[in-house]
Amino acid sequence: MKVCVVGITGLVGSELLKVLNESLLKIDVFIPAASEKSAGKKVVLRGSEYNVVTPAQACEMKPDIAIFSAGSAVSKEWAPRFAENGCYVIDNSSQWRMEKEIPLIVPEINAATIQQNDHIISNPNCSTIQMVLALSRLHENFCIRRIVVSTYQSVSGTGVKAVQQLMDERAGKAAKKEYPHPIDLNCLPHGGSFLENGYTSEEEKLVFETRKILGSEQIQVSATVVRVPVIGGHSESVNVEFERPFEMEDIVDLLKETSGIVVQDDPESNLYPMPIYAQGKDEVFVGRIRRDNSIENGLNLWIVADNLRKGAATNAVQIAEYLEEVYF
Repeated sequence: MKVCVVGITGLVGSELLKVLNESLLKIDVFIPAASEKSAGKKVVLRGSEYNVVTPAQACEMKPDIAIFSAGSAVSKEWAPRFAENGCYVIDNSSQWRMEKEIPLIVPEINAATIQQNDHIISNPNCSTIQMVLALSRLHENFCIRRIVVSTYQSVSGTGVKAVQQLMDERAGKAAKKEYPHPIDLNCLPHGGSFLENGYTSEEEKLVFETRKILGSEQIQVSATVVRVPVIGGHSESVNVEFERPFEMEDIVDLLKETSGIVVQDDPESNLYPMPIYAQGKDEVFVGRIRRDNSIENGLNLWIVADNLRKGAATNAVQIAEYLEEVYF
C-alpha cells in the first residue's frame, strides 16, 4: 500500500502526519510531497524518515491513495494525473467539491456513496464538516427546512501566515498582514473573497456543500462567516428549522448516537464546547442545545471542532481508511 500526502509541509500536511501516526491505515510505502522549494526536506512517520519529493515525482511512484492539501491550483493540475494512474485522490481543496460527479464525503454520513471508479474524492470545507455531522441524524428524523449559521473561525483555517499575524500582533510586534485588518482583539466578518451578492466564498460553501452532503437541494441555508482571534478550533452558532415537530429528549439522544459527536451540555456546571478544549481532538462537540421558541420546530446548537483535525486531516484519513477497507 503506497500512501502519498501532497502538501506535507503546510499546516494541514503537518496535522496529517499526526493523524496518520495514530491511524491504523496500512502504509507500506509513504510518499511525502510538496512544492519544489520544499523538495529534499525530511519528515518522520511512524518512526521512519522520508525525503519530501515533488508532485511530479510522487505521481511517477504511482501511489494507491493520495491525500492532497496543497491548494486548488495544485489539485486542479495534479489530481487528474494521479487518478489516471489508478490512484484514489482525497482532495482537501475547494477545487472539486461542487462538481456533480465528484463525491463530497463526511465518512460518518455518506462514505457508502463512493464508487470504485471514483478516483477523485473531495473533502468538504472544515466549517461544513462539523455542522453537517451534528445535523445529519436530525435531518434524517425531522427533515431540515432552513439553517441559519454564524461561524467563529480560528486563524489556522487561513494558514500559517495568519497564525503568525495574530501572534505578532499579540506580542506587540510589527505584523505582516494576511488579513486586511488586525485580528488580535478583533473579529473580521470576512472569510474568503466577497462575491457580487454580498456574501463570501466561505459562506457560499456552507450553502452548497450542506445541500450536497445531506442530499437535499431544498434546504435553505443563510451563513455569516467571522474570523476570530483564536489559533485553532472553529465554533458555530446554528439555528435550525425542521419540517416536523420534535421532543428535546429525542434531539439529545440522536446527537449522542451520532458517530463522532460528543455532547457537552450542562449549563449549570458551565459545561459547553469551546475551541480551546477541542484542539487536538477528532470529535465534533455540541452544546447549548435548546428549543428556539420564536419559530415552529426551531432548534439552537453550538458546534465546535478542531478545524485542522476533523475539519481536514482526520476526515481525509477516515476516507482513506474506508477506501482501504472496501477496495484494497
